[in-house]
Amino acid sequence: MLQWHLATCCSTSSQELHQCSLKVMLSEGSPSRSLLKLMGERGCTTKDLTEFLQSIGQSNAIQLLKPPGIKVIMQPEPMAVLAGQMVKLTCVGSGHPFVNYQWFKMDKEVPQGNSSELVFNPVQVQDAGSYTCRVNNGNSYDFSGWAQLDVRESHLRSHAGLPGIPDYRVQICTQPQPQSLMPGERLVLECAAVGKPLPWYQWYRNAVAIKDGTKKQYTVSSVSAEHQGLYYCQVTNGNESELSREVEVVVLGTKKLWTNTAVECTEEELKVLTISETGNEDLFAVDKVALLIGNMSYKHHPQLKAPMVDVYELTNLLRQLDFKVVSLLDLTELEMKSAVNEFLLLLDKGVYGLLYYAGHGYENYGNSFMVPIDAPKPYRHTNCLCVQKILKLMQEKETGLNVFLLDMCRKRNQYDDTILILESLKVTANIVFGYATCQGAEAFEIQYPDLANGIFMKFLKKRLLENKKITVLLDQVAEDMGKCQLTKGMQALEIRSSLSEKRALTDPIRQTACSPEGLARNLQWAKAHELPESMAIEFDCGVKMKLGFAAEFSNVMIIYTRITEKPAEIIHCNASITDFPLDLNVDPKETNKGTPEETGSFLVSKELPKYGSYTRLSSLQTLKENLTFTVCLSYMYQGIEETLDENKRVDVGKPLIAKLDIHSGFKRNLSVQTLHSPCHSPELGLGVAEASHVCSSPRYSQPHFNAYHSNARTAVYPGTGPTDIYSGFSPVSNRSRYFPEPIITYNVPEETTDDNNLDFPQ
Repeated sequence: MLQWHLATCCSTSSQELHQCSLKVMLSEGSPSRSLLKLMGERGCTTKDLTEFLQSIGQSNAIQLLKPPGIKVIMQPEPMAVLAGQMVKLTCVGSGHPFVNYQWFKMDKEVPQGNSSELVFNPVQVQDAGSYTCRVNNGNSYDFSGWAQLDVRESHLRSHAGLPGIPDYRVQICTQPQPQSLMPGERLVLECAAVGKPLPWYQWYRNAVAIKDGTKKQYTVSSVSAEHQGLYYCQVTNGNESELSREVEVVVLGTKKLWTNTAVECTEEELKVLTISETGNEDLFAVDKVALLIGNMSYKHHPQLKAPMVDVYELTNLLRQLDFKVVSLLDLTELEMKSAVNEFLLLLDKGVYGLLYYAGHGYENYGNSFMVPIDAPKPYRHTNCLCVQKILKLMQEKETGLNVFLLDMCRKRNQYDDTILILESLKVTANIVFGYATCQGAEAFEIQYPDLANGIFMKFLKKRLLENKKITVLLDQVAEDMGKCQLTKGMQALEIRSSLSEKRALTDPIRQTACSPEGLARNLQWAKAHELPESMAIEFDCGVKMKLGFAAEFSNVMIIYTRITEKPAEIIHCNASITDFPLDLNVDPKETNKGTPEETGSFLVSKELPKYGSYTRLSSLQTLKENLTFTVCLSYMYQGIEETLDENKRVDVGKPLIAKLDIHSGFKRNLSVQTLHSPCHSPELGLGVAEASHVCSSPRYSQPHFNAYHSNARTAVYPGTGPTDIYSGFSPVSNRSRYFPEPIITYNVPEETTDDNNLDFPQ
C-alpha cells in the first residue's frame, strides 16, 4: 500500500513498481530502498515524502528522515592577550551534511567572521569584548557560549604582530603601584595579566585575602587608616598562578604611618605626620603562653620523627623563659582545633602568645596550612588548620605579641586550588612569623638511628634564650642556618614581621595582682599539667610497690613501677600493669619494658628511676573516662615452684591534657569562606610536597645518622655535598634535617611524681 501511494505521488508506473518489488528476491535487496532511489530520480522531495508519511500517521518514519540536530562540540575559550599578538577564537559544530558559522561581538555580526576560527592578526585594544558563534545548517542552529577577550595595550611593536599566547599560561603585564593618599581620597590599585584561559584575580592586604578584591582593579572610594598596608595580587587561570609585586599604601595624617617610600608634603603636613617617640619604656608581658604541636604518626602519609625532639627541646627552653607551655604530639583534625581553642583561652590583653608547629604542611596563595595526622590522601584545606585564621582569633584577644614558628614545608598543594577568603587582620605591630624555609621551598632534617632533630630547631635552640628583640634573634638564626653547607641554597629561614617595638621572649611578666583573667589562665594551664600522685600499693603477700608518673609531653605520660619491699621468704616477684581503657589503644607488647628507651621514651630517661618497669601512654587527649588499669604481681615463695598472682585495680583520674576533654570537639569556629575552586583534584596518590619532621635524641650522640629530605625524606649523609643530596632516594620528600654534631640540650627535668633517690632493694 505504501509503495502504491508513493508511486502515485511521484508518477511511477506499475511496471516500475513491479521491478522494485522483485528486489525482495535478492539476498540483500530492498524494495523500499529501490523505490526511494527511483523516486529521487523522478524529483520527489523529502518534503513530499514527509507530508505523505504524516497523512498516514507514520510519525516514527518521519523522525528517520530528519537530519541530526546541530551541536557545538568545541567552545571558544576566553583569554587575555596583549595588543599586537595573533589571536584565534575557535568554535566547532557538528551537523548534517555541513554547517555554517557566524561570529558575533555582543549583538553585532563580525564582518567576515564566517568560519570556525575568528582570527585577529594582530589583535587591537578595540577588539576586546564578548564573542559568541552561531552554527547552522539551514534547518537548525546552535550558539556557543560567550568568550571574553581582554586586550591589554602593549609597548612592543612588530609589523608581523607578536607571537600568540601559549595555552594554559598566565603572565602579569601591569603591576600595582605604591600610593600615598590623604584620608578620604580614592584608592585605585590595578593588576592586569594575560593568559589562556582568562585569568582571575585575588587581592591581598597584609597577606590576607580581601573579600571583595576579585577584579583587576581594586578600589576604595574613601580611604582611612585601616586601609594602610602592603598589597599584592594573586593571578591564576586554573593552571598557573603568579603573584604581583607587593606595594605599600600609606594614608597620610594618620598615627599608623609605616612607610619606606619618600612622601612629598608641606611643612604643615609634616607636623601631622610626625610620629612621637615613646621613650625607652621597659616592655613586659602580662603573661606568656605557648602551644607546641608536633605531628609524626600520620595515618596516610610518611611517618616523621623530628617533631618529638623539637617540641620537647622547645618546651624546656620556653619554660626557662617563664612560658606556660602546652606541648602535644600526634593530633587529629578535631584534636588540633580543640587544642587551639584551649590555647586561645590562655590568651588575654597583653599576653605573649607563641604557636610552634612541626609536621606536614603546605602553603597556598599566602595561607599556611597545618596537616593533622588523620588527613586523607590527598588532603585539602578543609582537612587542615589555617594558620592565618588562628592569628585572627589571637588578635581578638588583644595579645601583646604573636609569634608563629612554622617548621614545615611551604610547597604548593597541587590538589588544592581553592582560594580562601579570610576576615581582614587588624593592623597591629606585634606579629612575627618565623618560617623554617622560604615560600615554595622544602625544609630539611637529620635522622639518627632512633631519633632526629630539625635544622631549624638546631639553630633556633642555640639562641632562643638570648635577650634580644625576637626579629633580631631570628635574623641571627637565619645567618647561622645559611652556614650549613648541606642545605645551602635549598633551605633558608624566612621572617615576616610587623613588630614595631623591641619585644623579646625574655621580657619579664608583670601581672595585675590576682586578676580574674590571670587566675583563669593559671587554672586552665594547671589543669592540663596535673599528674596523678605517686602511690604505694601493698599486696596481701606483703610485697610493697610504688607507682610513679612522669610527663614527657602534655599528652604523653610515663608510668613506672618499683618494688620497694618484699618478705624474705619471697625469692622472686615481678609487677606489671595492664587492662588500660580502650580509648588509649595501648599495645600490651609495648608496655612494662625494662628501660624507658624500649618504650620509645628517649627524652626523659635520665630523670626516671634506674630500676623497675616502664610504660609510655601517648595520645592522652583521646581519654574519655578516668585512666584505670590493673597492677599485676607475680611472685614465688622459697621452696615452692608454683608462681602466684595478685591483682589490684587502680584509678588515677584524668592526667594531664585529658582533663580538658579536647576529644569532645572544637568549640570555636575555624571555618573560612571559599571564593572559588577552579580545579577538581584527581583521586590519585599524594604527590603534593609536604613538610616533614624527624627527631634526634638530645640525650645520646650516635656515630651514624642520616639526613632526610621532605615528605618521605631524602637522605643526606655527612660528608656529601649538596649536589649528591638526592642520589638513590625518592624525590617526593620535603623536609630534610642535618646535624654534624651532637644535639645540645638543656638540663630542665620534666615533672615527676616520684622520689628518684629510692634504691631498689637488693
